[in-house]
Amino acid sequence: MKICVIVYSQTGNTLSVAEKLKDALAAKGCDVELQRVVATGGDPGARALDTLVQTPDPNGYDALVFASPVQAFSLAQAMQLYLSQISCTQAGTVCCLVTQHFKKPWLGGNRAIRKMCALLARKNIPTSETGIVNWSGVNREAQIDEIVLRFSTALTEEA
Repeated sequence: MKICVIVYSQTGNTLSVAEKLKDALAAKGCDVELQRVVATGGDPGARALDTLVQTPDPNGYDALVFASPVQAFSLAQAMQLYLSQISCTQAGTVCCLVTQHFKKPWLGGNRAIRKMCALLARKNIPTSETGIVNWSGVNREAQIDEIVLRFSTALTEEA
C-alpha cells in the first residue's frame, strides 16, 4: 500500500507527529512518503495569505494523511490554501490531524478539523479519521500514540 503523509509544520511539532505515523505505517509494511507543504509569509495574526513554494501532488497514492497546526484558532492558512488548490483524482482512505498549543480541542482544534474536512469534501474527498493533539496537555504523548494507532489501523485495514 502506498501512502503519502502531507504535512505543514512551522515549529516541528506537527512534523514530529507525522514522522511517528510514517514510522508506524512503514513498520506495517506500507510504502510511505512524507511530503511537506512549504509556505512563505502568512502572519496568522495579520491574516495575510501565504505563498506556497512547495505543494506535494496528492495523486498516485492509495491513501493520504493531511497534518497541520492550528493557527489563530483555525486551520493554518498555508494548509487552507494548499487544500483549496489541490486536484485529487482518487484519494482512497484519508485521515486528517491537527496539533494545537491549547489543552482543549474546542480552542481551535475542532474548528481546524472541520475546516480541513470541509475543504476536502468540496473536492469529493471523504475523510475516514481525524485527530487533534493538544500540545500543552499532560496527555500529549498518549494522544499522539492513540492517533498513530487509530490512523495506522484505518489506513491498513481499509486497503
